[in-house]
Amino acid sequence: MFLIDTNRQGKVVTDAIVNQSIDNYLVNDLKLPGHGLMMYVNQPAVIVGINQSVTAEVDFHYLAKHDVQLVRRTSGGGAVYHDERNLIFEHIVNGDPQDGSKFGDYTVFAEPILRALAAMGVDSPGISNKSALVVDGKKFSGMTMFKNGDGYAAGGTIMYDLNVDAAHQALLPAGDRPHRGVASNRVPITNLRQYLAPEYQNLDIQEFKEALLCHIFEVDRLDQIETYHLSEHDWSVIDQRLSEKYRTDEWNYGANPGFREYRAVLLPTGQLHLNFTVHADKFKTVALFGTVATPERLHAVAEKLTGIDATPAAVTAVLSQPDVLDILGNAAVNPIVTALTAEAPHEG
Repeated sequence: MFLIDTNRQGKVVTDAIVNQSIDNYLVNDLKLPGHGLMMYVNQPAVIVGINQSVTAEVDFHYLAKHDVQLVRRTSGGGAVYHDERNLIFEHIVNGDPQDGSKFGDYTVFAEPILRALAAMGVDSPGISNKSALVVDGKKFSGMTMFKNGDGYAAGGTIMYDLNVDAAHQALLPAGDRPHRGVASNRVPITNLRQYLAPEYQNLDIQEFKEALLCHIFEVDRLDQIETYHLSEHDWSVIDQRLSEKYRTDEWNYGANPGFREYRAVLLPTGQLHLNFTVHADKFKTVALFGTVATPERLHAVAEKLTGIDATPAAVTAVLSQPDVLDILGNAAVNPIVTALTAEAPHEG
């Protein structure tokens, strides 16, 4: 196993959208042979799985107020909150490294992490429910995987001193979530800091990362680890993938199960996101979400739009109803009509 350095020109990258896209480049484009490991830190962000609906997972008002990124990954799993006191690790495997690595087997990828944490004083860390890393019966990491040909990535989080209150506020509780897509399974979580030996309890996140990597690779210093450093060419391809897909609202906000199309409009009251599908010249499915109103009120408007003709006249009639105007305001009518009906695509 070797280390993959994700710094850019010697500087730490904490943009969650960038970091979340690197694994796709490594698996789909670069394809370094063997078994690599990368570890990084994100600024505050909510990461949702590829099969999840963002409307069911995140509080958009909290994200906007606290400048929290929303990022969709290309693997499955549930929604998680990251911040600067949280580590993310990813194993990148291409071909057969002949070290026991096997797609779908979380145990082999959890083992180096669990072994290192035990050496750092954590008492009996383990793996539970196939992909959760736990201590004292509580989860400190959730793991997920994705595959492309002979390459795949397997990774998860390591909660050192995560702001748990912020995580609870950014992620919707189960009772507030509509049923579409794959819902997250919320379980008791804990930070590792309190379980570590005293010498590891008051580190900043980069110091903790370095200590953990040294224990994983069983060395005294990072420069003793075989390392691949991302080149300028690597970063140019990553930048291209970001502009094409991973940094777009269409991907992070709009790629929700059950909808074919996504639009966004900026209103005086905030950002409004629209998912919809048109079939037989009618709106088969509609979802509205964002910061312009509460989820309940936006859902009520979406219900009124579902099933109507996909024409400017029909949409205008709904948006001009007094109760809808009370929710969205007069300034929202024309932008939403345009977003929903301009060259409206059809299913089938």
